[in-house]
Amino acid sequence: MPTFYNYTQDGLIYSFDDVFVPADAFREGNLFTWGDFTSGALGDNTAITRSIPVTTFAGGSNWKQVSGGRNHCASIKTDGTLWTWGYGGHGQLGNNTSANRLTPVTTFAGGTNWKQVSFGAFRCTAIKTDGTLWTWGRGNSGQLGNNTTTSKSTPVTTFAGGTNWKQVSSSGYFCAAIKTDGTLWTWGSNANGTLGDNTVTDKFTPVTTFAGGTNWKQVGGGYSYCAAIKTDGTLWTWGNNGYGKLGDNTSSSRLTPVTTFAGGTNWKQVSGGTDHCAAIKTDGTLWTWGRGNSGQLGNNTTTSKSTPVTTFAGGTNWKQISCGGYFCAAIKTDGTLWTWGSAGSGQLGDNTTTSKSTPVTTFAGGTNWKQVSGGRNHCAALTFIDPML
Repeated sequence: MPTFYNYTQDGLIYSFDDVFVPADAFREGNLFTWGDFTSGALGDNTAITRSIPVTTFAGGSNWKQVSGGRNHCASIKTDGTLWTWGYGGHGQLGNNTSANRLTPVTTFAGGTNWKQVSFGAFRCTAIKTDGTLWTWGRGNSGQLGNNTTTSKSTPVTTFAGGTNWKQVSSSGYFCAAIKTDGTLWTWGSNANGTLGDNTVTDKFTPVTTFAGGTNWKQVGGGYSYCAAIKTDGTLWTWGNNGYGKLGDNTSSSRLTPVTTFAGGTNWKQVSGGTDHCAAIKTDGTLWTWGRGNSGQLGNNTTTSKSTPVTTFAGGTNWKQISCGGYFCAAIKTDGTLWTWGSAGSGQLGDNTTTSKSTPVTTFAGGTNWKQVSGGRNHCAALTFIDPML
């Protein structure tokens, strides 16, 4: 029986047994969106909020990776083309305009060699298969990393250049990225130490974190803070610590990376939301911490937590997690998709606008979900199609 590959998240590619595999091993998938339609964020050519998953206007069954932003989305197809839609006021759609798009459009840069994309607040960042890193959209805090504060409506390379970028995470008004040599770089807004370089000074070009090292594996930024995992399985956080979202049992902001209160050397994947954070361990357990007012911690309460707690659903079969604005979405190894937290715009996809403090399955159901990405008030997910069918 051949091995079929499950999902890509934040540039990390996993098979069902967690063995690293090449990107071209991934199969085709359908793209679904739901939640707040503002500015065309759902890409379905309407101005209608959706509380159940719908396919984008572009259709097709060859979507490979998706990233949700503030009121916009970006996705890469298996042919390597990059598509964006939604709010374009700062040029963040990368199509040389500032117009909103209700349906997916290709970036001005074109090309068929896009590998990973990540949307932040009014800005997009992506890596090509040649290892180059490109940014576009709002640049007021230096978040494009091109040594200016000028917004760009077409993709530009960062000042750091290079052809060895491996994974990138766009957050509120800053970016973080890892190179193939294991170094971690940050740039943009540095309020509360979001760049982790022991200062609060904005950086217009990439800088390394104060922690240094060449063993960073995955980074997942939140709105005003950042979280990253090293190859030794340790989990580190830094930046704004309101509501305890750094998970270090305090509410003190950190200018340099610190380990979470839970400690351990078995963290596998992490994702940051507006004021909450979630991570999966190698044993398949799912942990959340930070703000809980909308039930986004999934632990059957609306209480904030400054240390990691397990979700009410429990289990040891969580595969991928993505934090949206005030909600979470996660996929299990059985291919089911679960959501919880704020639902005022239908972002849980369960055909209601009622917030949930414990995980629920989406209205679409199914056991073939591949990758999910939460935006501010909307969500996007890809399905996995078994090539043997």
